[in-house]
Amino acid sequence: MKRTLRGKVAIAGVGETTYYKHGRSPASEFELALQAILAACQDAGIDPRRLDGFASYSNDRNDPSRLAAALGLPALRFSNMNWGGGGGGGSAAVGNAAAAVACGVADCVVVFRALAQGQFQRFGAAPPGGSASGEAAFNAPYGVMSPAQKYAMRAMRFLHDNRIADSAQRAIALASYHHAQANPRAVMHGRPLTAEAYDNSRWIVEPWRLFDCCQENDGAAALIIVPAEQAKDFRHKPAYLLGSTQGSEHRNGARVHNAPLYGTSSFTTVAPQLYDMAGLKPADVDVVQSYENFTGGVLMSLVEHGFFTAEEANDFLTPENLMASGGKLPLNTSGGNLAECYMHGLELQVEAVRQLRGQSTSQVPDADVSMVISGPMVTPVSSMILGSEATL
Repeated sequence: MKRTLRGKVAIAGVGETTYYKHGRSPASEFELALQAILAACQDAGIDPRRLDGFASYSNDRNDPSRLAAALGLPALRFSNMNWGGGGGGGSAAVGNAAAAVACGVADCVVVFRALAQGQFQRFGAAPPGGSASGEAAFNAPYGVMSPAQKYAMRAMRFLHDNRIADSAQRAIALASYHHAQANPRAVMHGRPLTAEAYDNSRWIVEPWRLFDCCQENDGAAALIIVPAEQAKDFRHKPAYLLGSTQGSEHRNGARVHNAPLYGTSSFTTVAPQLYDMAGLKPADVDVVQSYENFTGGVLMSLVEHGFFTAEEANDFLTPENLMASGGKLPLNTSGGNLAECYMHGLELQVEAVRQLRGQSTSQVPDADVSMVISGPMVTPVSSMILGSEATL
């Protein structure tokens, strides 16, 4: 018998707070987490006290026992944090929650992420202090201290080796901003981006300009995971988990930029496992939500998930091909990390569910298969595929 999560659980509720510019939230990080969880419960139509587990990632500071106490849960049966400080754990947290529900460890698990950067340090900033240890001791003396600086070198290798033009990254940014104009929740709603504005924006670190880089926001998002056999008992059309995988290739995390495969988004082994579990191929995917730390990471991850080859990137990556209205591969249909918000990528899972419900502000017609790609170029990374009832 094949061991699999395929079709074992469903997402029954999604919730999110208002998304703020970093440092602008009027509520604490703990309050934001509670607001998103309560919103997800309301969306599912359940009493919050039905929850019995929590899953998060990237060192989320909101302790499950404290959340359980605040929500009045009769019992806490499961608490889980995915390793890694980046956005690579977004889909993994859903997979971890799904495993707990599928195995009977818990019955109703909420996946959440919250950020209040006014209360704590800016997430994307270089770490404070006058000393460096570990890998930072090798990077900081050469000025490599921020995520943009660190990952730019991986992306530059990939773009150079495959002769990928600037227009490919530009298309990703333009598509995200285009979709955000239809989404009133998006921080960049009402602030459209043109090709000229993109090209004239300042360099952050080559190969990325300002609009290649994700936002930094405050807020929270949450999803409720339940057994598949209970999925139809809830308020909305369920989104079934068809696959969730996490990890990275051989020695991907080798220190001092010494990985054997350098120009990678870390999905070379993760993506094939995902398709194997889901029983699908890239052509079966109707819509993709890809974590944008930087547009180059999105590009690399789309290649490693088999949507096109690196040699095809210049021709495939046009704004028209990435738009919900008739594109070959609709991408980041809520605006993504670039233009909706940077809720550390968990807003992408929320949008993937909305696509299957038919509730997106940039709806892909007849969407039955929705993919989320989490955290390109970090390690571990993760991906997930959701499907409608027709895919089971």
